[in-house]
Amino acid sequence: MPIKPDPRSIPRPWLKHYDAHVPETLSYPTESLPELFEKSTTEHAKRLAVKFLGKKIYYHEIEKAAGAFAAFLEKKGIAKGDRVFLMLPNSPHFIVAYYAALKRGAIVVPASPLDTPSEAEYKFKNSGAKLIVYLDLLHNKMMELLKKDTATPAVVCDVADYLPSIKSFLFKIKKKTLKIPLPDGKRQATTTYKKILKEYKDKPHPKTVVVPSSDPAVIIYTGGTTGVSKGVVLSHYAMAVNMTQAKNWGDLTLNDIGLCVLPFFHGFGMSVGLNLSLSSGGTMVLMPRWDAAQAIKHFEKDGITVFAGVPTMYNAILNHKNFAKLKNAKLRGCFVGAAPVPEALKATFKEKTGGVLIEGYGLTESVTAKCANPYHGTKKEKSIGLPWPDTLMAIVDDTTGEILPPGKEGEIILRSPDLMIGYWQNDEATRATIKDGWLYTGDIGKMDEDGYFSIVDRKKDLIISGGYNVYPAEVEDILYKHPAVLEACVVGIKDEHLGEVGRAFIALKPGMQATANELKEFLADKLIKYKIPKEYIFRNELPKSPVGKILRKELRKESG
Repeated sequence: MPIKPDPRSIPRPWLKHYDAHVPETLSYPTESLPELFEKSTTEHAKRLAVKFLGKKIYYHEIEKAAGAFAAFLEKKGIAKGDRVFLMLPNSPHFIVAYYAALKRGAIVVPASPLDTPSEAEYKFKNSGAKLIVYLDLLHNKMMELLKKDTATPAVVCDVADYLPSIKSFLFKIKKKTLKIPLPDGKRQATTTYKKILKEYKDKPHPKTVVVPSSDPAVIIYTGGTTGVSKGVVLSHYAMAVNMTQAKNWGDLTLNDIGLCVLPFFHGFGMSVGLNLSLSSGGTMVLMPRWDAAQAIKHFEKDGITVFAGVPTMYNAILNHKNFAKLKNAKLRGCFVGAAPVPEALKATFKEKTGGVLIEGYGLTESVTAKCANPYHGTKKEKSIGLPWPDTLMAIVDDTTGEILPPGKEGEIILRSPDLMIGYWQNDEATRATIKDGWLYTGDIGKMDEDGYFSIVDRKKDLIISGGYNVYPAEVEDILYKHPAVLEACVVGIKDEHLGEVGRAFIALKPGMQATANELKEFLADKLIKYKIPKEYIFRNELPKSPVGKILRKELRKESG
């Protein structure tokens, strides 16, 4: 029987390496998310909350709109525990619908605007949502769901609702050609976001009592990398804990201006971009879709001080022709996660912008980040950093459950006050992931003597070649050092003699060239022979998730 790790026996060498402003333990809010939001909108009523495509929106305006939308939800019978399905980009509509649903005690179910119709339908049906809120530009994609479900109330949002006058006018003219009629039977159950704010602006809505520690706030569906997508249920308290930890770690203040590119339907975007900013009185600059040129513009024009992204975003910024023109950037801290970050990328970005890339690690099952390199202190090469306050992490032998000493590789497990309640309607998967209060991440890693953790790879990504373990992240990190490589992803393919060998998918930088033989020679003196990929496939770009993470599962599927 596997050993059960005892939290009291876990060494915590990382505490000695915390920045001076980071304590061992923190005090966390006891209020629900809508209570924290209302407190902030009262205290910062006249402060700028959001900038969206040139439109400025203040805290009191966001609160008024959320109140109106909450009154509409009450009228539609949305009560505590009901699910509200959002299919929206980073826009004011998302913020308003999100907090309105939470005010009613409902559970927000966010979906990616890039989801296929079948993916969206699965999340909608699996969650049992009782109301749909979506962007009209996604109408064509939503038609399949809308035709099948003609009874569920739906709210259609228009980007023009929050555009400056002239932009709104031009956008509506352009969009006339995109209008698609609602399916028969759905018209009576559908209304517009703009109409709701107008009709319910003065309607009161009763307070809903929420127990932050046990009542769910959101269900965020995982990407399905290990099978069918699972709904991660997160409480109000878990979300409040995570944003408090992030605020403390990054030494964030209400004077910070954040560029919100990571989508709000993602754990990090929701916690650090949305909840943290609006509960702290900060200002968010919203990007509804990723564009490196626009990000560079925002850095200078809007005085962005904090930014969070994935490695491919930073890579795209550094390699964009406009990056060299950036002169007055005010960046100071930049969170990066979701995939290993090439060391060369971190160094170059800091050198050219002054922004410190704080590499971290987390999972949706723990809201988002659970550890990161210090903002001020030592950042170790290839490390995901130190566990955050009130977070325990350990490396265990995945057979015996024994806690392994520094330097030994094993499965990363963690415990923290922001762990999920469980997977939605999936007790079996919950029990397999959370055992005795520990979250078993499925990631292979190690800890050094100072308490810095590093990722070796996910269990399922392991390539066993001739009996030897090959971890794709190690190979990819070296491939990224080749001057012509823009993106790299290594997967295992079957081999008659060795069982498995590596196949490298490569995207080259614009104007650069490289061959398979050149890359093999480049790796030859840096990796032992069995770790060097046997095959190399060149693409213009590699497939990515809505948050910019390279989709290894797609490339693995393609490779059979």
